[in-house]
Amino acid sequence: MLAYTIRRLFQSGFVLVVMSLLVFAGVYAIGNPIELLVNPQADEVEKLRATVALGLDKPLYEQYIVFLKGAVTGDLGKSFVFGTPALTLILSKLPATLELAFCALFIAVCLGIPLGLYAGLKPDGVIGRSIMAGSIVGFSLPTFWVGLVLIMFFSVHLGWLPSNGRGETVSVLGLQVSFLTWDGLTHLFMPAFNLALLKLSLLIRLTRAGTREALLQDYVKFARAKGLPAGRVIGVHVLKNIMIPIVTVIGLEFGGLIAFSIITETIFAWPGSGKLLIDSINQLDRPVIVSYLMVIVFVFIVINFVVDMVYSVLDPRVRLGGGAGGGH
Repeated sequence: MLAYTIRRLFQSGFVLVVMSLLVFAGVYAIGNPIELLVNPQADEVEKLRATVALGLDKPLYEQYIVFLKGAVTGDLGKSFVFGTPALTLILSKLPATLELAFCALFIAVCLGIPLGLYAGLKPDGVIGRSIMAGSIVGFSLPTFWVGLVLIMFFSVHLGWLPSNGRGETVSVLGLQVSFLTWDGLTHLFMPAFNLALLKLSLLIRLTRAGTREALLQDYVKFARAKGLPAGRVIGVHVLKNIMIPIVTVIGLEFGGLIAFSIITETIFAWPGSGKLLIDSINQLDRPVIVSYLMVIVFVFIVINFVVDMVYSVLDPRVRLGGGAGGGH
């Protein structure tokens, strides 16, 4: 287990370095932020002075080396617009994004697994067919359209829920959270559900398929033949064995919830890091863009590593030889 863990750590570090190169080159090679940051009426001397001050006069590879040296100490550069450390800006907005992503994942797991399990156990029933039809709808509807419909129905038409903002927050361990207040929950529900819808549909279909496959296995048939209660057969022999792929998908999809919460945050004016990214792209604030992408890459790598560790605990065959573990 120790050798497997060390190997995965080295792989994760290598991926982080490669992604830093791709992200930096992709962001810094496009556009010229000086045109947006400096007054259009400024002469070439002032533009040159601003270019030198931001370090944009150096060749791209030298800028990357400076970035890499700073990244080792946690310095990802200063925002061109705000003049503050870019990483500090991202981390100040990240708790709101993480809260939204966790709540969306909670909704997807709490609804997706039970509904998928039921649809797998009773695939020919009216409810089972309805669940699968609903999952297809959830896959098909665009996130931005669902968000607008939710706002129109629950905010404009019924007036039950607020359409934007984060609402009242309380401090927990130095972090502001909104799910512990009623006002915060009312602000959180629609964006969290909107973000969860696609993952909810995915979990329903994945759980249903795993359940249908598990019911055909000999160990389930043998358990039923022994006369074990249906609840024990489902809970121990079916659900436990389908949880390995589900845990993997949940872990990886959580990273997706964080990375792709941009649309939801924009629609509901949720003050998270996604909205900050959109503003930074509009202003070509390169350090903030790179910092955001590197934070997301780091989150993906950490989640991937944790999922692999959980996977190896659930199925010890994964870490034997290391062949299966490197594919996640």
